Amino acid sequence: MERIFAFLEREDVPAVLATLIFVKGHAYRKEGAVMLLAGDGRTIGSISPGCLEADLLERVPRILREGRHETVDYNLRPETDPVWGEATGCGGELRILLEPVAGELRERLKEIGRFVRAGEPMLLVRRLTGGRLRYAAVRAPLGEAHRRRASSRFAAATLFAPPERLILFGAGEEAEAIGRLAGRVGFRIAVADWREGLCSRERFPYADTAVGDPDSIVRQLAIGRSDYVIVGSHHLRRDRDMLVRLLPLRPAYVGLIGSRRRIGLLLDGLPSAPFVKGPAGMPIGSEGEDEIAVSVVAELIAWRNEAKRAGKSGKAMIQC
Repeated sequence: MERIFAFLEREDVPAVLATLIFVKGHAYRKEGAVMLLAGDGRTIGSISPGCLEADLLERVPRILREGRHETVDYNLRPETDPVWGEATGCGGELRILLEPVAGELRERLKEIGRFVRAGEPMLLVRRLTGGRLRYAAVRAPLGEAHRRRASSRFAAATLFAPPERLILFGAGEEAEAIGRLAGRVGFRIAVADWREGLCSRERFPYADTAVGDPDSIVRQLAIGRSDYVIVGSHHLRRDRDMLVRLLPLRPAYVGLIGSRRRIGLLLDGLPSAPFVKGPAGMPIGSEGEDEIAVSVVAELIAWRNEAKRAGKSGKAMIQC
């Protein structure tokens, strides 16, 4: 989503917002996936593995010319649609909402982008009035009951949430490898360490940084329940101190880097917590920082997706 927001702020190119609003069966992306189709042929984001984008782009000039939204259905089941089904191999049914990004919608998306960058989840709500969609940007409701009420009031509401934040305690080689890869799959990265020489913007230009002891780091980064944390400085006492400080905060995930023996020492005498995983990462027999990064980031993706499934609500509330 950040690339879409940046495009709308930098460029004055006409564009169409494509939102996947309904999925039945298997599909490459889930409901709520969005992409931007620029009038000059550029695309930002994806809805399919590349099989639908050309067809969507052909619709862009007419939508921009008429200034009206439309929905388009694709049946990718090979037994019912041999053209699309055999060509894509995805096997699902999709409905995509196409909206010209102009006037009210463009301003609301730019507004939402500013709030999301500041860490505030926002809703783009649509109301159908006189055959046209009207838009508003509102702060995202909290809790399942609020979500369901919002779903019943709007024609459709798309939730734009800030990317999940991954905090890496320990600014070693593993942190560099994990941070680079996790950033590519959508996490915001922060790196924390007591060693100022290691925890610098020069080494981690893509990340926020915090230097100090665990108490100071928790305060600087305002670590909370939505954060993902990797504890891996390889300094037993400092990792233990950080873990003790994290447990009452109940982050979404705390992963411990190291051998089972070392992790046993870290956890000795501490209460068990379902959000703590040690050793962190998928059990793929990884060696070296790059393979460890693959293992850890794969697990982060799995935890993030499970959290999204657990929080999913009505179909009109489409989460990006």
